[in-house]
Amino acid sequence: MTSDKDARLKKLRFRAWRRGFREADLILGPFADRHVPDFSEAELDWFERLLEVPDQDLYAWIVGRAEPPAEFSGPIMDRIKAFRLEAHASRGDDHGG
Repeated sequence: MTSDKDARLKKLRFRAWRRGFREADLILGPFADRHVPDFSEAELDWFERLLEVPDQDLYAWIVGRAEPPAEFSGPIMDRIKAFRLEAHASRGDDHGG
């Protein structure tokens, strides 16, 4: 892995953990830690754009309160939603969001 990619991954993981909206941080941070290092360049671009979305909108998409627009629908969003459900299940959290 190049130092440029290392720096990009570090920045994305930092941003995922520190959005300023704790509920989103607790989903996106661990998701980024686990999955972002394996992302392709296109997936990294997508995730970077996702992190620009306002917190309330993004969280609503993740927990299913709203449908994401087409540009943010798809396999990675599905993985984030599944990751959230797995994280809640492993903690014994049955609140669902």
